[in-house]
Amino acid sequence: MDRPWYRFYPEGVPRSIDYPEMPLHGLLERSASTYPEKIAVVSGENGYRLTYRELNELASRFANVLISMDAARGDRVALFLPNIPQFLIAYYGALKAGCVVTTISPLARENTLLFQLNDSEAESLVVYEPLLPTFLKVASSTKVKRIFVTGGDTNKPPQLPEGNYHWFDVVLSKYSPEPPKVEINPKRDLACLQYTGGTTGTPKGAMLTHFNMVSNAIAFSVWTRCRPAKEVFLTVLPLSHIFGMTTSMNAPIYTVGTIVLLQKFDVKKVLETIQSYGVTVFCGVPTMYALIVASPEVQSYNLRSIRCCISGGSPLPPEVQRKFIQLTGGVLVEGYGLTECSPGTHTNPVDPSMKSVKIGSIGLPWPDVDARIVDLETGSKTLPPGEIGELVIKGPQVMLGYWKRPEETREVLRDGWLYTGDVAKMDEDGYFYIVDRKKDLIKHKGYSVYPREVEDVIYEHPAVKLCAVVGKPDPVAGEVPKAFVVLKDGAQLTADELINFLKERLEPYKLVREVEFRKELPLTSAGKVHRRLLREEELSKASK
Repeated sequence: MDRPWYRFYPEGVPRSIDYPEMPLHGLLERSASTYPEKIAVVSGENGYRLTYRELNELASRFANVLISMDAARGDRVALFLPNIPQFLIAYYGALKAGCVVTTISPLARENTLLFQLNDSEAESLVVYEPLLPTFLKVASSTKVKRIFVTGGDTNKPPQLPEGNYHWFDVVLSKYSPEPPKVEINPKRDLACLQYTGGTTGTPKGAMLTHFNMVSNAIAFSVWTRCRPAKEVFLTVLPLSHIFGMTTSMNAPIYTVGTIVLLQKFDVKKVLETIQSYGVTVFCGVPTMYALIVASPEVQSYNLRSIRCCISGGSPLPPEVQRKFIQLTGGVLVEGYGLTECSPGTHTNPVDPSMKSVKIGSIGLPWPDVDARIVDLETGSKTLPPGEIGELVIKGPQVMLGYWKRPEETREVLRDGWLYTGDVAKMDEDGYFYIVDRKKDLIKHKGYSVYPREVEDVIYEHPAVKLCAVVGKPDPVAGEVPKAFVVLKDGAQLTADELINFLKERLEPYKLVREVEFRKELPLTSAGKVHRRLLREEELSKASK
């Protein structure tokens, strides 16, 4: 198999990495033994912090709690938590007990919470006290029998319901900080049962092994040239999402970084945090970077500590990328991944000169990753550079399959290759470009219109803050492109002005036929624009 991308690998990045066959929590244990007194995690909200030694010991205490309460090896432990230090304690503690972590977005509604708890068959739950009422509404319909509540005043614990409810911070103090002895097979035992975001339908549990997660954390760290014990990571991506979990928790733990947690994305708070903590690495989604560069206050902050930012989850508008680099002096490059791949597979070179970065590309496959483009119809024919097809991937980070879904597993895993469902192309140099999701494709009078291409052009307009393009049902054309647009504060723009702007830059069949201005757009828990909800709105209108 030809791998042209190797010619453009950054200096010091190997083609292959000798990944240790160790459990995921072994990353924490190793860092704690080497740098016990280094700060591992800080709450950006209240300044609460833990050293590596403290975090490791608290995680061991929670492992002993679970084992004493008869949690068995392989049992699922659900985390219904925002970005707080207790997330890391519960996460690594569950792994030390030989359990499987399944995370639930703190934004989840009752139906999502109920579905995931029942689908995963979780018997243990760690829940943020303000989220407890949501769980209580569905508790009787689940198999959960151990509930650990955290996030309130530890001096005056709230009144817990009757039954097997425990105040997390209190119960930890009653157990040993010595790690339990639990045998783990890194390549077969699951570390995480990670549910897909559900932007394209019912969430599915991706079965990710310890080896999947360890290899991905290490590959990310190597690719981004993380300096051992020197990086400060801003973690505002939700840790409940695989992107935040790997790039902003597991990778920092592997490189002995300091993790600064924020529970939600607020532009002013993010800017303050970067400046006050000297943040060097900040992974995010394009929406975050777009809001930062559009902020009227951004020039008031010193962001020059930023060394490396990786954008993923959805396309990074080139104009946003250029402006962010100008503001920070750091590198912001686009990458790619998906839940089924733990998640990272591609990123542009982290090149301060930007000479080897291709704007609009997701970059090159990581070490040990093979990728190719196959035909959309059968998926059996490998296409040459420049041709558009489906991106398929093979590597150490690819999941074992979907939890309790053998047929869907067979659909996406074929002969060791993961079929991503993303329409893409590869150029002669081995750089890959995502054209769009197969399911987001707009069919207009027989033409294929890719929303990402239209959105990238809309973002070039200086008045635009956020946008999304979806297909609107049309009895004659099949579908017509429609744009949803949020303007920057104080900006003015009409639909006709925007359409005329696009006419100069796009072919006629790609032009949006309707523009709807809104104050905000629906976002997923990871901060991506929720295209599916917008598309469903249009389908609902058309059916009336």
